[in-house]
Parts: sequence; C-alpha cells; structure tokens
Amino acid sequence: MKIIDVLQMDAILDDLKSDDKKGILQEMAVPLAARANVSPDYLVKVLMERERLGSTGIGGGIGIPHGKLRDLENLILGFGLSRKGVDFESMDGRPTHIFFLLVTPESSTGLHLKLLARISRILKNDLFKDKLIKAKNREELYSIIREKDEEF
Repeated sequence: MKIIDVLQMDAILDDLKSDDKKGILQEMAVPLAARANVSPDYLVKVLMERERLGSTGIGGGIGIPHGKLRDLENLILGFGLSRKGVDFESMDGRPTHIFFLLVTPESSTGLHLKLLARISRILKNDLFKDKLIKAKNREELYSIIREKDEEF
C-alpha cells in the first residue's frame, strides 16, 4: 500500500498553528474525524491514549501519531506541517515539524504496521524532509509526497 493511496488532499494541513502535542492532534483530527464518522474530540482522546504508552515523536523533526477505531472500515491518513516546530515529546528532545497521522480499524494490525514502516522509511531521507518543510502549500506537499512514494 502506498501513502498516496490513502492520503487525501483535504487531510493535508500546511501550516499547523498549535504549540503543543494536544493542540496539534486537535488540528489534525478535524479532517480525519469526519471521514472516520467520529467527533474530533473522540479521535483526539484515542490518539492521546496512544501517546500515554510512549510518544510517537520519533525524532528528527518527525511525529507519527496513530490510533485505532473499532468501527472504522478503512485506514485514513493525514499530514501536517508545523513551520515553527512544536514540542511533541520526541525521543531526541528536538521540535517536531512533520506529522503523519494514521487511524486504522482495530482489526487491521498488518496494514497499520506496513504503512507505518513505509512512512518511517521515506522520512529517513533528509532531502525529502527538507522539501516538505519548504513546501508553500498543500498541493506542493501532496506532489512531493506522491513523487517520493512512487520511488518505493
């Protein structure tokens, strides 16, 4: 499964404004909650429960918050860019700029892990991360992600 197969344009946020973890999750939850047929508050609750197990801020300016919903039929994905960076309790203690938010059905562990691995793999490329941070709008972000996704 490719990232671009599940990432929709309306779920790309090119200028996150929040300055803390919960705020970032609240902003990113809005477009995904509608597709998941849940309230944004409920989705944030699920994501924050996962964060209590350990931060999904993996370091290198990257956060991959994720959670599972019982009644969700298909995996959904969002992307967010914080231009100023935010304390996401990352492993390296540095600000997080790039976020992929993944929400999957409770029963789809394999698919969830495959997409997490794919996202992690492409984000190891510093040139790719730099392009994302410099992107001017959601269309440019989508194009950059699509181009990199097709290489794998």
